[in-house]
Amino acid sequence: MKSLAVDLGATSGRLMLGELEQGELTLEELHRFQNTPVQLPTGLYWDTLRLFHEIRRGLAIAGRERKLKIDTIGVDTWGVDFALLGEDGALVDNPHHYRDARNEGVPEKAFAVVPKKEIFEASGVQFMQINSLYQWYAMKLASSPAMRVAKSLLFMPDLFNYWLTGVARAERTIASTSQFYDPRERAFATKMLARLGLDASILSELVDPGTKLGPLLPDIAEFSGLGAVPVYASGGHDTADAVVAVPAQGSKKDWCFISSGTWSLMGVELDEPVINAATLAENFTNEAGTAGKIRFLRNIAGMWLLEECRAAWALEGHNFTYEELMESAAAAKPHTAVIDPDAFLEPGHMPARIAEFCKSSGQAVPLDPGEVTRVILESLAERYKSVLASIEKLTGRKIRVIHIVGGGSQNRLLNQLAADITGRVVIAGPVEATAIGNVLIQAMGAGVVKDLKEAREIVARSFPVERFEPARRASSQ
Repeated sequence: MKSLAVDLGATSGRLMLGELEQGELTLEELHRFQNTPVQLPTGLYWDTLRLFHEIRRGLAIAGRERKLKIDTIGVDTWGVDFALLGEDGALVDNPHHYRDARNEGVPEKAFAVVPKKEIFEASGVQFMQINSLYQWYAMKLASSPAMRVAKSLLFMPDLFNYWLTGVARAERTIASTSQFYDPRERAFATKMLARLGLDASILSELVDPGTKLGPLLPDIAEFSGLGAVPVYASGGHDTADAVVAVPAQGSKKDWCFISSGTWSLMGVELDEPVINAATLAENFTNEAGTAGKIRFLRNIAGMWLLEECRAAWALEGHNFTYEELMESAAAAKPHTAVIDPDAFLEPGHMPARIAEFCKSSGQAVPLDPGEVTRVILESLAERYKSVLASIEKLTGRKIRVIHIVGGGSQNRLLNQLAADITGRVVIAGPVEATAIGNVLIQAMGAGVVKDLKEAREIVARSFPVERFEPARRASSQ
């Protein structure tokens, strides 16, 4: 079986070829491109048309240049963002970026209408101002002209699926990031939306990951040279795909995952959502996973902080590679300062803001890029430790192994710090977890892979991992 995974992250996108033969999966990158947001006077936007242009180009590389016979295609993206379409199916506004300033202060305005506790009861989702609910409500508060003509709301992977097939559906894992999806009812929280004055009639029919949507539209089939390849709703949310690629074996429930990249999403897989006062207090989220599972997790600001630092240093003429920064961080003095990564979600001037926080909190101020990098990595590991404690308290599970998957799993210094600070064994890899999960969900939908257990067995056979033992045990162990 040959599949194409269209994997769009918050900073880059790529088309990956997955080949599943005799129970082993191989991946090959066919096309990679940047995903760079565009700042306009009216806000921060995704370059959505450019992204679809690159998707078409990648499909043509597979069909026209490589002459590949593809069996299935699936799309995943980052979470929460969405597009509004008119009656003719065209965009009525370009999709905004979740870091757009229009979201500032909106959650509190929503709470004045529907109390925070009731929003959590209806959705079970972690409170962040980037959530789809507050983006949509911000448009209502601003009397957005787009809302007056919108006939359909599609989350980002659903939009690209629609442009590929003409079929508009709401894939469940991406819908569950919105904070207006009820994981207990497995439906949109329409009553809550009505109280906020948001029209739920523009939402699409929900479908599960692995659902066959339809073939490529004729013009794309001809342009790409692929023909009428069926497109499946993979895990539309990239984290849902990454969790499928966790190479956990057996029936033990003593592991948690960290999908590590721009964000660090840390949690466990459950059979049912946990929506109560304790999870609300800890600000955990219950997102839909594959095979009816719940991704019970905490969203943590991840390598975004270091990306922002690299961008700031580049403006000063210093284009540091990751390798250079990791080498400097490894040599830097440990445990000089700790920051809360989630307090640094806004873009711009990241090194200066970190230094100012350290100074104002009476900690040692990092003076060079290596020291700043060390502070970021140690702070992430400390955050992992606190979230791990919350997971154990809220679920009653004893976590012995942390699986780190995704691009951040290549960061050996962070992996070792995570092992040392949490006192747990860290298993790092696979790196391409999102694309792997995307392909395997397509295979499950097509009936080639039986279930989630078999999918993880394929991952364990097909991709290498690295084990990190804690150099010292945490005091709680």
